[in-house]
Amino acid sequence: MILSLLFSVLGFILLFVGYKILDLLTPEHMGKQIFEEKNVAAAIFGAGFIIGLSIIIAASIHG
Repeated sequence: MILSLLFSVLGFILLFVGYKILDLLTPEHMGKQIFEEKNVAAAIFGAGFIIGLSIIIAASIHG
């Protein structure tokens, strides 16, 4: 129980760090593009990145 909670927190932290790295690599702030400017392409790109990174993190944690 505790171990699965620890791995869940670790996965969330890795996902957050990965998203921040994506935000640094893109020329515009992703949150601003998605929420303020309603950029659908940026939202799809961000969602794809998060889903892909989640799969990689889950596979890495699972072994």
